[in-house]
Amino acid sequence: MAGETSVALDRLDRRLLAELQRDAALTNAALADRVGLSPPACLKRVRRLVERGVIARRVALLAPERLGQWLHVVVEVTMERDRKDLYQQFLLRVQAATEVKQCYQVTGETDFVLIVVVPDMDAYDRFCDRVLYADGNLRKFRTMVSRFRNKFDTALDLSADGD
Repeated sequence: MAGETSVALDRLDRRLLAELQRDAALTNAALADRVGLSPPACLKRVRRLVERGVIARRVALLAPERLGQWLHVVVEVTMERDRKDLYQQFLLRVQAATEVKQCYQVTGETDFVLIVVVPDMDAYDRFCDRVLYADGNLRKFRTMVSRFRNKFDTALDLSADGD
């Protein structure tokens, strides 16, 4: 987030984080073995990374194709007035909408880009009515339905210069 300071990571921290990004279900002993630490030292480092907010949360990534049909929709949102209080009202509505998986405030002609996941077009229409059309400051939005999800990755590249 803007305004937050970064946390300095050493080589072992980066290796721990890389392994956890691949498989957050690793036991502490298995994680320690993979990065070459003792289990107590590994646990101490992971706890420190959690406390410092580097590890925000641990989740299971689901395979939507195994759970039935899902539409992935990219929505470009343009607001009428450029006012922080109105943007905050919109963000509150978006953050409460379970269909919105990602929200980016961007530069250029568009003010926000949303990644919306719904089971079908009827669900997307209900989302539009409840979230988008309900915002009096929304000038327009553009919907792009993904035909294929060719790449999806949540891992950050933690390699440091010289590693």
